[in-house]
Amino acid sequence: MRKAILKRKTKETNISVSVELNGSGKASISTGIGFLDHMLDLFAKHGLFDIVVSCKGDLHVDDHHTTEDVGIALAKAFTEALGEKKGIARYGTAYVPMDESLARCVIDLSGRSALVFKAEFNRKKVGDLSTEMIEHFFHSFAENVKANIHIEVLYGRNTHHKIEAIFKSFARAMRQACEIDPRVKGVLSTKGKL
Repeated sequence: MRKAILKRKTKETNISVSVELNGSGKASISTGIGFLDHMLDLFAKHGLFDIVVSCKGDLHVDDHHTTEDVGIALAKAFTEALGEKKGIARYGTAYVPMDESLARCVIDLSGRSALVFKAEFNRKKVGDLSTEMIEHFFHSFAENVKANIHIEVLYGRNTHHKIEAIFKSFARAMRQACEIDPRVKGVLSTKGKL
C-alpha cells in the first residue's frame, strides 16, 4: 500500500500524521509553528509524498516538544508505509541549491539510525522556529525511521536559505531512497533484511 496513518498523543503533544509514498506532493501541514509548516510543505512537494500533519502542542512552553514529536511521528509513519522495504532503492543522495546556499543530504534506509549534521546558522530563530531545533528534528526522524542521514550545508549566508536547501535536499534524497526499483528482488541487502 505504501501508505500509513498514525496518531501519537503525549502530555506535551497530540499528533496525527498520514503519509503516502507514491504521492504527488500534496500537503496539509498544521503544527502551530509556521516555519516548520513551511519546511514540511517543501518536504512533501519536493519528495512527491502526500503528507498530512496535524499537531496541537505545548507551544506556550516553547517549540521543542512539537518539533521533536512531529519528527518522531512522521518517521514512524514513513516506517509503516515502507513496510518490509522490499524493492526499495534504499539509498538516496541530493544536492540542492537555494540561491547562495547549497545543501547535501545522503540517506541509507538501513534499519540503523545515525545522524551526521553539519550546518551553522547565523540566527537563533527563523520565524517562530529555533534554528537549534533543525538538527533535533532530523535526529528524531533518523532515530525513529532507523536510517543513516548525513546532512551538510556546504556554503551559504542566509539562514532561511540554508534551512530550505536542507529540507529540499532531504526530500529528494528520501524520495530516491523510498522509490521502488523493479530490479531489486526482496531487500537490497546481503543480510536479507533491512
